[in-house]
Amino acid sequence: MTHNNVRQPLFQISKRTEQKKGLGILVNLAAVLTALVLGGIFVACLGYDPFKFYAKVFAGCFESPIYIKLLIRTIIPLLITSIGLSVAFKMKFWNIGAEGQILMGALSAFTVSLLLKDSVPSFLGILIVLLSGTLGGGLYGLIVAAFKAKFNTNETLLTLMFNYIALYIVFYLLNNNVKFFIAAGNGIPTFKLIDKALWLSEIKIGDLSFDTSLFIAIAIVVFVAIYLKFTKQGYQISVVGDSPNTAKYAGMKVKRIMLRTMFLSSAIIGLVGALQVTGSAASHTMSTGITNGVGWTAIIVAWLAKLNPIAIVVVSILMGILEQGSNVARSAMGISAAMADVLQGLILFTILAFDFFINYKVTRRKKFALQEASAPTTETTTDTDKDSTPQLTNENGEENNEVTEENNMTCDQSINEIVTDNDKEGKE
Repeated sequence: MTHNNVRQPLFQISKRTEQKKGLGILVNLAAVLTALVLGGIFVACLGYDPFKFYAKVFAGCFESPIYIKLLIRTIIPLLITSIGLSVAFKMKFWNIGAEGQILMGALSAFTVSLLLKDSVPSFLGILIVLLSGTLGGGLYGLIVAAFKAKFNTNETLLTLMFNYIALYIVFYLLNNNVKFFIAAGNGIPTFKLIDKALWLSEIKIGDLSFDTSLFIAIAIVVFVAIYLKFTKQGYQISVVGDSPNTAKYAGMKVKRIMLRTMFLSSAIIGLVGALQVTGSAASHTMSTGITNGVGWTAIIVAWLAKLNPIAIVVVSILMGILEQGSNVARSAMGISAAMADVLQGLILFTILAFDFFINYKVTRRKKFALQEASAPTTETTTDTDKDSTPQLTNENGEENNEVTEENNMTCDQSINEIVTDNDKEGKE
């Protein structure tokens, strides 16, 4: 007798057919709180008071007009870059090249600024510089889209490599003392300042001051929100992102949509570089560190916000507070400003983990005990008998020999009766 043991798992994972309203928001909030708790434990391990640290991070940004100004400078490029990335991500085009596109946008704007100087009215000159930065970033991203459309290259790897190409172009101009870009008379090569006529206007409210890039950022958020939700082009982006084959079947020109969308995404990101050059954030000049890592942080922001423009605004503000607040905590407590990067990483990974419970559910099985199934077997003399001769069995699974013997006796009696009747007929 053999036994087959089947062990059932204690828990079962299944995909959610319907999501409860507000579940995603609650799970993401729980993930952020978990990340902050883990961050607090890490701060405590470094020998600092985590409650004092978080109080300084979240309240320190608003202690003075200078800190608020720095906070705005941190949020604006992060917000615009995240919005630009969301356009490409919506189409499932993984644009990881924001760093390079910001650099090329900044370099284009910087070059045009040096050419224009004060030869045109200030408003017109600023507009031309911003457009040149937008165009520079857009064309740089369009190269990747062209390779994708023509050769089906991996856009993730290509945009990633283009980041370093743009960075080393800027390094080359700086280290080789290209006279058109480099200021004269300095022992250490530095880029020139652009003309004051091309600086963005400063707006002052009491002791607080900020440039007009804030209003440009708000305008871009509104434009992208409307573009993605209420235009034909925005609908095409969603369809191509969901299924390129469906888009082709519907008569959409997928390659053209890809090129157009990637250009728009990169152009918005390139505008960030132009705003950095013309605004006060980068001191009205070009530099190798002009991106300040915004291109990488924006990927996290766009993903956490689920590519929703309004949610991107909220997440960008929170990330800006986290980053700038960490700088304030560094000056007040002596803790490293890199703590902001640690917290961003913790938030990202905890939300990735918690996001699993948004799409799937874990249920406990009612019966999980070890199940044993017995399969009785009866051996016979030959395999031929097993295949050809039917076996009669009773309820206990044993062969019913008595029934077989009775059937054989009945057959013999019937044959004898038939033979006897035939003999009688023959005699008569």
